[in-house]
Amino acid sequence: MIAKFLSNKRSTLMAAAMVSCLGAGMAQAAVDEVHFLIPGGAGGGWDGTARGTGEVLTKSGLVSTASYENMSGGGGGKAIAHLIETADQAKDTLMVNSTPIVIRSLSKVFPQSFRDLTPIAATIGDYAAFVVPANSKYQKFEELVADYKANPRSVSVAGGSSRGGMDHLVAAMAFKAAGADPRRVKYIAYDAGGKAMAGMLSGETQVLSTGFSEALALANAGEVRILAMTGDERSVAAPDVPTLKELGYDASFVNWRGFFGAPGLSDTQADEFASTLEKMYSTNEWSVVRDRNGWTEIFKPRAQFVSFLEQQEKVVGDLMRELGFLQ
Repeated sequence: MIAKFLSNKRSTLMAAAMVSCLGAGMAQAAVDEVHFLIPGGAGGGWDGTARGTGEVLTKSGLVSTASYENMSGGGGGKAIAHLIETADQAKDTLMVNSTPIVIRSLSKVFPQSFRDLTPIAATIGDYAAFVVPANSKYQKFEELVADYKANPRSVSVAGGSSRGGMDHLVAAMAFKAAGADPRRVKYIAYDAGGKAMAGMLSGETQVLSTGFSEALALANAGEVRILAMTGDERSVAAPDVPTLKELGYDASFVNWRGFFGAPGLSDTQADEFASTLEKMYSTNEWSVVRDRNGWTEIFKPRAQFVSFLEQQEKVVGDLMRELGFLQ
């Protein structure tokens, strides 16, 4: 009798365990595949964020497969328009974007805004950095500022965004904080950070305004020197790089990056995407990718993300008007 009871008990426990495992498997399989749409070229911050996120999701088993599509053009507008036009076939697509979707919408680079998409979540923050070739005469950011003050046209600044875009805005903000005229920045726009980096390394420009994570890879390879970054504190990923604030310039900036779904995406699907991204933070794979890129965590899902974007419109818009990029 006791043996029969134990046998039945074991069967019940095994059945419960199987149901539990099946339930967990079903929950994990809620997002089986993710197609990352990247609005810029290879080597830029969007590209690195999408591929780094996909690496974590697949290696940790949170999704089965991840694919990537780079679609440059229109300051990111081409990819946004494509996602809207193909919404019915894009239920597994996540488009990476960042502060520029707010800037370029405000400046009418493209007619759409985040309101035309389905905001999923902000996931990371990436500081900005000012980078020069390893053989540059500039050893310190203060030397660059001195030349800019003496003759703004002698300093060409490369960036992976359009004129009036984020990389331009950050450079203007830094020079303004240094007491120079922010409207005289000689800014050379490239299509994404990778091409801007190549332009600087070839001698077309003297300095690059870019994302901190983008700068780290080449700095670690010895190809560039990072003069300063825009965090409130130094990064553990590059503890020898000073912040603008510690150099005496009252300026800081962090560029959020996150993901958007197609318009019309159901709340269920959007919630599943957001939940999967949230689970990513507790994986060992995430720690490796985050630290490798010098990212800071900024998780704002769904409604929180929308509120954050609305606030960004106000803050960034005010700064753009102050610097003369908006009327």
